[in-house]
Amino acid sequence: MAEQDDPEREFDIKWADGAEQKEPSARARMLAARWKENPPAPQPFRADAKRVRRPRSPWTSTALVFGCVAAVIVLLGYANFRAPF
Repeated sequence: MAEQDDPEREFDIKWADGAEQKEPSARARMLAARWKENPPAPQPFRADAKRVRRPRSPWTSTALVFGCVAAVIVLLGYANFRAPF
């Protein structure tokens, strides 16, 4: 119990952050060792050029939805017009 009350043993975060050298994490050390033997293949920053599309305007999506709704209304109206009473 006496050790827990000792203020000199308390961890000082400012002192730890002020350290000149910082040890890398275990994952960083593992990856550095793995990549030393077998470096990873370079990855492009952006997606495949074949799959890159231009950004669409929000109005394009809106027009597409309204167009589909109008087509369904016309199709249902035509089906009711052709149906025998």
